[in-house]
Amino acid sequence: MNSMKIRRTAIAVTAAVALPFSLAACSDSGSDTKAAPTAAAGDEAKTQTSTPSEAPMTGDQPFGPACAGVPKEGAGSFDGMAKDPVATAASNNPALSTLVTAVTKAGLVDTLNNAENITVFAPTNDAFAKIPKADLDKVLADKDMLTKVLTYHVVGEKLTPKQLENGTFETLQKGTITTQGSGEDYTVNDTSKVVCGNVKTSNANVYIIDTVLMPK
Repeated sequence: MNSMKIRRTAIAVTAAVALPFSLAACSDSGSDTKAAPTAAAGDEAKTQTSTPSEAPMTGDQPFGPACAGVPKEGAGSFDGMAKDPVATAASNNPALSTLVTAVTKAGLVDTLNNAENITVFAPTNDAFAKIPKADLDKVLADKDMLTKVLTYHVVGEKLTPKQLENGTFETLQKGTITTQGSGEDYTVNDTSKVVCGNVKTSNANVYIIDTVLMPK
């Protein structure tokens, strides 16, 4: 009997000593389980932090109220124009048909299409309509004058919207134009508004404007 009591006592003591360690082990295991989501949350936070780095790419898109009138598909769409040189791209945009007629009359189609890294300030049909018909017909009939007017709308480098914020640029006509503005609101020579800007063609950046620029 004494031997059995001693054995039972020993077992009880052993269990009592082992219990705290078992509880501690369970507690540590629980801590590890709770810590895992924190690490995962940290990884998620890193992922969320890295995502905005891609956002600036969206800022390189066309902007302005007249952009809504550009076809969504086909050669005249933004994607379509990006594949063609500038004179060809303009010919696929119905709003630039008068400009295309003028460029053709001046014999500048190949000049513009073969140029590299240029910016074209492209007047809309409505911009040409602001010019009295007699005066417009006179310019269209005078190839030298027409060439001067059209090449005044071309700058020999690709201009970004940022550069237009407060810029002065030499044109192919050898005159200068000035630009100012910010965001999606830009003015050229204090008279002409950019109505659809940052349009890409294969060789040019195009800013569609609402008033024809006259050489100074």
